[in-house]
Amino acid sequence: MSKIALVDDDRNILTSVSMTLEAEGFEVETYNDGQAALDAFNKKLPDMAVLDIKMPRMDGMDLLQRLRLKTQMPVIFLTSKDDEIDEVLGLRMGADDYVKKPFSQRLLVERIRALLRRQEAVAGDVEGTGPDAKVMDRGHLRMDPLRHSVSWKGNDVSLTVTEFLLLQALAQRPGFVKSRDQLMDVAYDDQVYVDDRTIDSHIKRLRKKMRTADDSFAAIETLYGIGYRYNEE
Repeated sequence: MSKIALVDDDRNILTSVSMTLEAEGFEVETYNDGQAALDAFNKKLPDMAVLDIKMPRMDGMDLLQRLRLKTQMPVIFLTSKDDEIDEVLGLRMGADDYVKKPFSQRLLVERIRALLRRQEAVAGDVEGTGPDAKVMDRGHLRMDPLRHSVSWKGNDVSLTVTEFLLLQALAQRPGFVKSRDQLMDVAYDDQVYVDDRTIDSHIKRLRKKMRTADDSFAAIETLYGIGYRYNEE
């Protein structure tokens, strides 16, 4: 049973969404502000967090920033209806997905299940015999799906589930272009719609993280209007 942390200052949302998730078989922990959630997470992390952005004491952005210092667990943001800045900023800070308020609870459940499936896909099959479970070496890059580990020139790089899947998809075939639609299919469930901006935001954060290991990292090339390509160095 996956444990989901729901963090929102709207008690009606906490009550109704937690009831829905529990009915779907999830274990749910609820918090009405970011600081309360952080205090609990410092003791034990859930399997996934769903965070509202605008909250008292500590907002969702600040909470996410602190979480990313120690964990890459999946995070979904709840964003304002028309606030695209929140969506883009959240993704660039390391959120895996976002859902706009007001939202369908069924949609949120589908997003949670899709993200958990992606997390399982990163590790390949249980026995570690599937093709995606093998260690992959591409020049300076080394990826181990079973350990969810990435290194560049021997330096470890910590990636979220989404970032790992995108890098894996690009690096599996160096020199070949992946369109944004193809990357969406890799990183998101077929029933989950995301726009181009979402993929671009994940790629920008992925590049930024790789450059923490090597400030000259340039293996991911943008082909404007087409997509992205991994060039083996």
